[in-house]
Amino acid sequence: MEVGILITIKPFFMRVFFLSDLDLEKIKAKKLKKMQEQMRQNEVKQLEIEANDENFQKEVIEKSSSVPVVVDFWATWCTPCLMLGPSLEKLAKKFGGKFVLAKVNVDQSPRVSAKYAISSIPAVKMFKDGKVVDEFIGAIPESAVGQWLAKNI
Repeated sequence: MEVGILITIKPFFMRVFFLSDLDLEKIKAKKLKKMQEQMRQNEVKQLEIEANDENFQKEVIEKSSSVPVVVDFWATWCTPCLMLGPSLEKLAKKFGGKFVLAKVNVDQSPRVSAKYAISSIPAVKMFKDGKVVDEFIGAIPESAVGQWLAKNI
């Protein structure tokens, strides 16, 4: 059995620990698990983005050439939007990277909203290769959204 040495230095004193191979493996496993969890959280964050007038071209149009981008046009005062949003977020996680969910607040992004003729919200549009390939308006049940996604991805 080999022994590793772990030295911690704190102000005004120093501790020396002798660790067995098993102890070192436990520490490595714990750190690996923590790193994997951080990576998973970063992946989830990348599945959902905030798009606006300034970044729409990059975050939606350009990104849609490599992965479908589903854009949720919404507003904070829109009750149906607040009902649909969590369903879209849940499905983005469930589909695991098969599409990116971009959320556009219509009150904060008037140019993009006008460009895509958003007159009723929630409005959801799927972009592929920079173009809208399908869309729906209104808060539809999560199962119907899932079917819509499966059909278009």
